[in-house]
Amino acid sequence: MEQEKRTEIASLGEFGLIERLTKQIQLKNASSLKGVGDDAAVLDYQGKLALVTTDLLLEGVHFDLTYVPLKHLGYKSAVVNFSDIYAMNGIPRQITVSLGVSKRFSVENLEELYAGIQLACDIYGVDLVGGDTSASMTGLTISITCIGEGEPDKVVYRNGAKENDLICVSGDLGAAYMGLQLLEREKRIFAGESEFKPAFEGHEYLLERQLKPEARKDIVAELDKAGIVPTAMMDISDGLSSELLHICSQSHVGCRIYEDRIPIDYQTAAMAEEFNMNLVTAALNGGEDYELLFTVPLEKHDIVAAVPGVRVIGHMTKPELGCCMITRDDTEITLRAQGWNSLAEGE
Repeated sequence: MEQEKRTEIASLGEFGLIERLTKQIQLKNASSLKGVGDDAAVLDYQGKLALVTTDLLLEGVHFDLTYVPLKHLGYKSAVVNFSDIYAMNGIPRQITVSLGVSKRFSVENLEELYAGIQLACDIYGVDLVGGDTSASMTGLTISITCIGEGEPDKVVYRNGAKENDLICVSGDLGAAYMGLQLLEREKRIFAGESEFKPAFEGHEYLLERQLKPEARKDIVAELDKAGIVPTAMMDISDGLSSELLHICSQSHVGCRIYEDRIPIDYQTAAMAEEFNMNLVTAALNGGEDYELLFTVPLEKHDIVAAVPGVRVIGHMTKPELGCCMITRDDTEITLRAQGWNSLAEGE
């Protein structure tokens, strides 16, 4: 985390720090009338729906700076907020960034963090329009609020799924979780060795999925191009099982998904075998994939099946049938929300 040059944050003061971290920011969206530099940002959405989401990330709970580079952390902190807006079938437009910072961080450290945030904003076309910075006694805290826009007839909620709707996911599942397991393993080894080189070769995809995830802007665009408005949608942050149960609960339906249809990358499967872990459990409950889970009417099957990067994994049922996965040997297993929970006892 330390670099050769170190500027103490106290030497700049709050406003000097804000000016240094944000002086390169240029606004991209017409809806951003006023960004950093006043008491509040000014946004103009001209009749479109405003979508707002916030994520709070705490050092030691959500990230470990032993193996998470600050630039990657900044990028991920922004992208996970963008993902929430895309999961509403909207477009992220602005973010505000608030930081709690302890004295062990230098100005250069925060510039690395902001470089990652700004890179994400540049790639996704989002404006950084404000925020706050405060001293912290407990390390690094990051809170990002994202504001997006949506068309009134296209915003998608969690409660719109209907019986017989198809259940679809983008990309593949479990890779981010296996990347985390790999990083944690190498951290444990590192703690006991003076000369250490982490064994990451051949696992680059897993590390990227954990350290530098992407929001599925491309899937939202492809669905729109295909003329599909999902009946319900979420992003997969806490695990497929957990998110699917949210949709079922709020839509008052049951579901059936099929084990052999769950998309899993080869590197994920190989790493699960190396760790002697159940592969499907990792895919169902791992979390942090930030893929999209959504439902569409049955009559849209052929259209959605042709969308690149989308896999149909099951269908919605009557609520009294419950929420189950059908295994490869035709056994029904009840789905449970076993994804990561930062408020759980012992966490």
